[in-house]
Amino acid sequence: MLRIFGYLFAAGAFVGLVSMAGLYIYLRGLSKDLPDYTTLKNYAPPIMTRVHAADGQLIYEYAHERRLFLPIEAIPDKLKQAFISAEDKNFYNHIGVDMVGLGRAVITNLKNLGSGRRLVGASTITQQVAKNFLLTNEQTYIRKLKEAILSLRIEQLYSKEEILELYLNQIYLGMGAHGVGAASLILFDKSVQELNLAEIAYLAAVPKAPNNYHPYRHRDRAITRRNWVIDRMVANGYVSAEEAAKAKAMPLDVKLRPTGIHVVGADYFTEEVRRQLAEQYGEKRLYEGGLSVRTSLNTRLQNVARKSLTNGLINFDHSRGSWRGPVKQIDLAAGDWGPALYKVNRLSDMPDWTTAVVLSVSNTKAIIGLRPTRAVNKKLSQERIKSELLLKDMKWAKVNRREPRNVRELFSPGDVVYVSRKRTGGYKLEQVPEVSGGLIAMDPQTGRVLALVGGFSFDISQFNRATQAMRQPGSSFKPFVYSAALDSGYTPSSVVLDAPIEIDQGGDQGIWKPKNYGGKYYGPSTLRTGIEMSRNLMTIRLAEDMGMDLVAQYAARFGIYDHMQPVLSMALGAGETTLMRMTNAYAMIANGGRRVRPTLIDRVQDRYGKTIYRNDQLVCDACVAYDWQGQQEPKLIDTREQILDPMTAYQITSMMEGVVKRGSGTKVRSVGRPVAGKTGTTNDEKDAWFIGFTPELVVGVYLGYDTPRSMGRGATGGGVAAPIVASFLKEALKGTPPQEFRLPAGLRLIPINRRTGLRAEAGAPGTILEAFKPGNAPPDSYSVIGFDDELGEYRSLSDEAGAAVMSGTGGLY
Repeated sequence: MLRIFGYLFAAGAFVGLVSMAGLYIYLRGLSKDLPDYTTLKNYAPPIMTRVHAADGQLIYEYAHERRLFLPIEAIPDKLKQAFISAEDKNFYNHIGVDMVGLGRAVITNLKNLGSGRRLVGASTITQQVAKNFLLTNEQTYIRKLKEAILSLRIEQLYSKEEILELYLNQIYLGMGAHGVGAASLILFDKSVQELNLAEIAYLAAVPKAPNNYHPYRHRDRAITRRNWVIDRMVANGYVSAEEAAKAKAMPLDVKLRPTGIHVVGADYFTEEVRRQLAEQYGEKRLYEGGLSVRTSLNTRLQNVARKSLTNGLINFDHSRGSWRGPVKQIDLAAGDWGPALYKVNRLSDMPDWTTAVVLSVSNTKAIIGLRPTRAVNKKLSQERIKSELLLKDMKWAKVNRREPRNVRELFSPGDVVYVSRKRTGGYKLEQVPEVSGGLIAMDPQTGRVLALVGGFSFDISQFNRATQAMRQPGSSFKPFVYSAALDSGYTPSSVVLDAPIEIDQGGDQGIWKPKNYGGKYYGPSTLRTGIEMSRNLMTIRLAEDMGMDLVAQYAARFGIYDHMQPVLSMALGAGETTLMRMTNAYAMIANGGRRVRPTLIDRVQDRYGKTIYRNDQLVCDACVAYDWQGQQEPKLIDTREQILDPMTAYQITSMMEGVVKRGSGTKVRSVGRPVAGKTGTTNDEKDAWFIGFTPELVVGVYLGYDTPRSMGRGATGGGVAAPIVASFLKEALKGTPPQEFRLPAGLRLIPINRRTGLRAEAGAPGTILEAFKPGNAPPDSYSVIGFDDELGEYRSLSDEAGAAVMSGTGGLY
């Protein structure tokens, strides 16, 4: 008997050894094809790039996967404990595989054989890391074996905290959130440090099946799972029963963070930043590299800029336009008009506007239904709010160039229109203007773009009129012609002939006969008058006297044109450029002639917090001192290139102050502080400009149709662009004391007759103080640029020139 047992034992041992050898060989073969788990040491997951305003406010997030990487030290203990309780209570004790849990799962799966039920797992957190990073989601025993082998190896190479860090930053937690950092922000609009126990438990409840525990579609199921996690935390000794009871009594209060723009109306600015980042770092790094971008955006000024431009465009449309009909038509016969109306775009960057459907019309009013709201759970509200549109509020909506006499002329039931709330209550009709434009506000000392609006609505058109639209600047280019003259020895009191001129352009171009706006001529006038009144013929004569090659050099120096043709028509702003370039050029006059370049990005940091770009045009070698040992405070070294004589910059600034005080830009006087600027209007009023500045702020505005055509007689820079600049500056500078433009050392203020440019007695009628450089002074005798002293006649004049000159210069001011 003993011999039989011996044989059986020997046979069993042999079979066991052979089986073990076979299993070893099989597992060894299986191990050869396993992924390299050491790559986890270099884990760098795709994480969001976040763009912030100058004050730190979040503007936008760019990501393929919405994830924020948090080092394990930044994750609260309670959050770690919740996930361990929900997913792997023995995490700190097992070797990568939980043998007890595995045995329980094997028994359960054997019982379920043939039942068609899904295999039950006993995955540890380490196994989930192995699966999520290195394997597929295939539900097979072979994959589970690979997972187990990898888990054992991972536990040998990595600490428990490193494994937990990988897990908590990689898992998907629903709503597009990857990792606990992003999930905390997206689901609760909080950082992980601000989460309470109920919120922590919900995050830990989700990984099992994010769709099954959706906070809106399956709220009851989600709360049940959350409470189960809390109970597990009590069982594992992480929280007390009192804490658990309080947390379980709390509602599931999810506050979804918006995924679009976070600063209303900053879409054009943000898109320009995105283009620059993609160009500099590439699309992959932009959407996956976790960059932290600090921009120059001033959120308050951006809001002011958006309102100033959109109000200006609306006012222009109301004064010049006509009613162009409804946005869309919907069928009221369907009964509930809410869902159909909700689908019509309401322009997200116009928060004061909404869509409405006309329900009925009478002679004097229309009954409208307002766009319904959508709850946080994405369900459309069942409430249907109605209001009125009164005929008296719609007089601007002209039909066949006349005011409407009956509401039926404008609407029919089923028409969808834009409306906005009136200050006195109720609603008024709105319409998207056909005319568009752009506005840029900059810091003249640094070139930092503080606000940028590229059109009426980014929802309608992503084309950026501030940076992409190539337009003729018209007379807004003239200050650079005059700057070249002042740098070349001319003075603000130099006199230039304002009279008809004919220019032979050669070839097929024929004879060019430029005119002043309005068609009048005023005879000899000072340079100051030429700028203030925007005299075309004076500018041409001045440019001809200097030579257009010099003007072209200044245009390139200020970055307005790269390669300007040296022809006289370019002196009147006939070449195409952008609002950004023009505004930056004015900034260099405003700052005393120092070169700056327009920038939207102040700083870029990589995912590790290392600064990889900084916009700083000042050098401070002594700023790196680690402590203070009685040394002098460091001095900043200004490395900006001086491209214009500071004295010339002040002279042209003073002359452009005259544009606002008594010239073509008087509508900006309402700002009530020193402002310099210049209007610009192109042929047939196709483009209207005004660029103005104070010592601390420069702002440029352009208006025009996207397909250039006349905006109508009188649609000048001073008439339609200047009021927008005035509106912006008044609000932007509200509460700040007025600043005067600084007079550079060496300049002398001398009283002159503003009409003749000759020296005058202080206080005499028509006298102003004019700035003169050292060595310059008002002339003692009257001389006119454009007058040939030897021949005793005016050069390049047509036959009617004599009469125009001899008619006198009255009415200049």
